Amino acid sequence: MPLSREKIAAAAIRLADAHGLDGLSIRKIAKELGVGPMRLYDYVGNRSELLDLMVDVVYARIAEADRHPDWRATVLAVAHATREAALDHEWFADVLGGRPHLGPHALAVGETTAAALSQASGVRDLEDLQRALGALNAFIVGAVRREITERRTARSTGTDEAAWQAGLGPYLTRMLETGRYPTVARLVLEGAHLDAGETFEHNLTTVVDGITAARPPLRTS
Repeated sequence: MPLSREKIAAAAIRLADAHGLDGLSIRKIAKELGVGPMRLYDYVGNRSELLDLMVDVVYARIAEADRHPDWRATVLAVAHATREAALDHEWFADVLGGRPHLGPHALAVGETTAAALSQASGVRDLEDLQRALGALNAFIVGAVRREITERRTARSTGTDEAAWQAGLGPYLTRMLETGRYPTVARLVLEGAHLDAGETFEHNLTTVVDGITAARPPLRTS
């Protein structure tokens, strides 16, 4: 059977989608492809190289996000594409925020994002751009990882709102009735169940508008 790095990456992604990164191994990928494990080492040197290859395949999808004449629309499109890719490939969320991703498609996504942010009126110099990128990436990584974690937890435990209320409701009710946590009480008792997609959009635009807003120069003395 003819092999290629693309076929190996595709098989690895299928396995990771089904079983997570912990269930990924050269042996299992070889079995998926119907070849001996040693054949794969002609194409990928080790598990880290394989993971880099998989990650860049996902970034290739993110790199297809629409480019817009307006820098803000481009930044939002890339952020949404990142979230959508992670929802389809949950293991991708596990590698976000870790070591730098330097594959060609990851670099292309980074270039698109940085070039777009550099056009914002509030981004005056390279330091502003570095801070804006850092804040944007921190939001995306945190929001995506939290959403994936919550989805995994609900799936693995089978909990729903009724089960949660039955298990922790009495304890939480007693604590809130002490009156020591009035703001938490309002959030629990009156807060709405927010849609994850709408919340991501709202918080993303808040962050982007905040980090790119024009502001007076920092005082140096």
